[in-house]
Amino acid sequence: MGKRNLYLKTIPVKEAQEQYMQALLDIVVSKTEVIPAEDSLGRMTAKAVYARCCSPLFNAAAMDGIAVTAKQTQGASQENPLTLTKGVDFQIVDTGDPVRPPYDAVIMAEDLLETDEEHVQILEAVSGWQHVRPIGEDIVAGEMLIPGGHKIRPIDIGVLISGGILKVEVAKKPKIGLIPTGTEIIEPDKEPKEGDIIESNSRMFAAMTVNYGGIPRRYSPVVDDYEKIKAAIKRALDENDIVVVNAGSSAGTEDYTVHILREMGEVLVHGVAIKPGKPVILSIVEGKPVIGLPGYPVSAYIDFENFVRPVMDLMSGERHLSGHTVKAVLSKRLVSSLKHQEYVRVKVGKVGDKLIASPLARGAGAAMSLVRADGFCIIGQNCEGVEAGETVEVELYRSLDEIEHTVVSIGSHDLILDFLADLMPLSYTGSFLSSTHVGSMAGLMALKRGETHIAPTHLLDEETGIYNISYLKRLFPEQEMALIKGVKRIQGIIVQKGNPKGIQGIEDLRRVTYVNRQRGAGTRVLLDYLLKTAGICPEEIDGYEKEAATHMAVAAMVKSGGADAGMGVYSAAHAMDLDFIPVGEEEYDFAIRKETLKLEEIRQFLHVLKSDEFRKKAEAAGGYDLAHTGEIVEL
Repeated sequence: MGKRNLYLKTIPVKEAQEQYMQALLDIVVSKTEVIPAEDSLGRMTAKAVYARCCSPLFNAAAMDGIAVTAKQTQGASQENPLTLTKGVDFQIVDTGDPVRPPYDAVIMAEDLLETDEEHVQILEAVSGWQHVRPIGEDIVAGEMLIPGGHKIRPIDIGVLISGGILKVEVAKKPKIGLIPTGTEIIEPDKEPKEGDIIESNSRMFAAMTVNYGGIPRRYSPVVDDYEKIKAAIKRALDENDIVVVNAGSSAGTEDYTVHILREMGEVLVHGVAIKPGKPVILSIVEGKPVIGLPGYPVSAYIDFENFVRPVMDLMSGERHLSGHTVKAVLSKRLVSSLKHQEYVRVKVGKVGDKLIASPLARGAGAAMSLVRADGFCIIGQNCEGVEAGETVEVELYRSLDEIEHTVVSIGSHDLILDFLADLMPLSYTGSFLSSTHVGSMAGLMALKRGETHIAPTHLLDEETGIYNISYLKRLFPEQEMALIKGVKRIQGIIVQKGNPKGIQGIEDLRRVTYVNRQRGAGTRVLLDYLLKTAGICPEEIDGYEKEAATHMAVAAMVKSGGADAGMGVYSAAHAMDLDFIPVGEEEYDFAIRKETLKLEEIRQFLHVLKSDEFRKKAEAAGGYDLAHTGEIVEL
């Protein structure tokens, strides 16, 4: 049995960065190369670039017309037109033509009166150098065109070539060696078995490397073997400027990376006060930076941003600034550890005059939370958390313009939200839909607090059997509200293919394992109603307290065998190729303040909701009735 790799300590993020970068400053030497100027877009200049020639190279006509001697035009007026003779008093020129002595001005063609092929008349005198671009007006030979450490833009390429520069010296792109490790890791083209994990982090790192101006080199996964990992690191050091070892950086018995790096070189930092992403290793081996990153995707992403990207910038001379930081109101309480600086993924939308940040899944392995997120809410070390309604700083990696044209949806989940989110950016206004799944009741409370535009809901009134309306009247007694009709959908019990447990109805849930929806979810409210009607206590259901956030999560739990059954919609069962026992039809609608209906983004939401494209997607998913979709019920 291998020994556990215990951290000596975890140090603050900023301290770890500064300690590592200071050590690298003494050893990192920026490499340069000379490339064609026309191929230099996005590259960093190694030093200042100076013009070889002037632009324009000569005195040039700025307009189509005639070149004249300004002094000879004196006295010309409408009362006293002046006649000029071709070849004697003027020369015909086009824009860009040389203007040679004795000529020193240009008269535009539209200001001339032609008398015959050899003569023209002018009605106004001109001043010297009128409509003439003098030599060096734009660029003078010997002047600096662009400084060192400058990221070359398209306009810069034009200036370089105009100044006679055909080749430019730029910083070489750093080469990054990416080594995935783990016996359980398999390549994406292999068929996964139980216990296998498809290797994706190195592909993410490779894309990030390209995005930040580097050249990635991805190596095949290495099993958890000390000597094999050591050999892989040795090879990567020979072939790259920076080496990233993924996984094996934590405290497990087969986490060998830190021991190998201590044997091969110097480990400056092992363990940083960051969550997720604590088990990061910052080392120097053979004069090159070698960084060990944890295996969980979110941890790996955050650590790459915080520790690999700055090293790349040091080598390339580039500076990739953090995303745009904004202040937003937190929609949900966040509890944090005093020990770490925590990065919480959030959805962001603008409701009224304020930005709203809605937290997403916080697990280090929740890679989809990165895809869905608009940015990070960073909770500092020594902070216990942030209360709902407080203002927080959010580092965005989605543009503020997109966020301001986004419909914010907080509430119940359904697959149709994905269809709408897919179609809205393709519509004529290019609006967006951002949805956070917290359940119907929590969505209505977010709407009440002014934190969302719409709240998807399907809450059944047990007394009247009517969906949604009574809840809005009770929660918003003095406000003008509306319901945008969504879909009628079939709710039922999702079971494994072939229904091996022989489940026929609600009564059978007492003899199988179950997965529930979260408190406040309309599906859970419906289940509780059905249990009450059948005289069944929730305590009789094995798994009643096991919660899933979406219908698809319920279906995935059943598909994997983690539960025998779970309540959900037909479309989720259909998507996962599972069997389905219907228990009833319900109404899934969108609660909204009446005044919000005037927003352009909401009008676009309605347009897409009623579109043929949306209807086709919903019908293909199955289990939906769209007879009243898009209708508005004012309350």
